[in-house]
Amino acid sequence: MSRIGKNPVSIPSDIKVSVDGAFITFEKGKLKEVLDTKDNVGISYEDNTLTFSTKSNDRKDRAFWGTYRALAANIVTGLTTGYTKQLEINGVGYRAAVKGRTLNLQLGFSHDIDYPLPDGLEASVEKNVITLKSHNKQTLGQVASEIRAFRPPEPYKGKGVKYMDEHIVRKAGKTAKK
Repeated sequence: MSRIGKNPVSIPSDIKVSVDGAFITFEKGKLKEVLDTKDNVGISYEDNTLTFSTKSNDRKDRAFWGTYRALAANIVTGLTTGYTKQLEINGVGYRAAVKGRTLNLQLGFSHDIDYPLPDGLEASVEKNVITLKSHNKQTLGQVASEIRAFRPPEPYKGKGVKYMDEHIVRKAGKTAKK
């Protein structure tokens, strides 16, 4: 039984919500997000509160119950406050710069990496820290993961791209014979 699915999602007054069958549409200004529940859960919206219920006692439907409630809560949080991820670049000569809608990365390869930023995502670079902001949690995590994958941190010197809150376990290098 889902404990997360039982909790209602409170909707702030500046977000418009409309439920049309299996689709939930969230709107705030120009931002619009649609959640498709694929008819696995029941949805009710009353008094700025969104509640979810299972359609059957099937294991799959119960799993989707908590999943769709969490996705809806993430959309509401994204539209009200937004999400931020920070990546840190470590290494001699490793740099990043934002040029329009492209993130330019110099990570020790023979060529620069030009990463096109998706719509709805903003990037800024200050010294060796890349800050990514978005209202969509899934897109933000995907982009941060792809940027980190260009040069993951290595365990000997710690060079590479890592999340700000990530801890790299260091290894001892070779030692000379005595």
